[in-house]
Amino acid sequence: MVIYGVALLAGCMLVGLIIGDVLGQLLGINANLGGVGIAMLLLIFVTGYLKTHDHLPESTESGINFWNAMYIPIVVAMAASQNVAAAFSGGMVAILAGALALVLGLALVPVLTGKRVDEARPLDAQPMQVHGRSR
Repeated sequence: MVIYGVALLAGCMLVGLIIGDVLGQLLGINANLGGVGIAMLLLIFVTGYLKTHDHLPESTESGINFWNAMYIPIVVAMAASQNVAAAFSGGMVAILAGALALVLGLALVPVLTGKRVDEARPLDAQPMQVHGRSR
């Protein structure tokens, strides 16, 4: 049933937020430390486990996919806006750390995709297909 997929997503979200709160408390930070990310990873691992053991019906998977498309991007955007506000109030070091993480992440895209810079072509440089033939 679709409701089982929604329940699985909600359970992963609650567990992730609890783990994030506990991590924050253990490190002496009065904030949730990565709860949304932990919830998303937990959802990926649980659904992967259920799929490999044939315990995830198609209707349950459709419930997960529905809320995946609706809910998780909203939660991630809300968490990101809180992180930006905290970074600005944290001072220049937090802003520089965020900028460095962004630059390193962008620099690692070719490494992680396995493409070399000289092999990469822009999308508009590839031939366009129109009704089965190249244009």
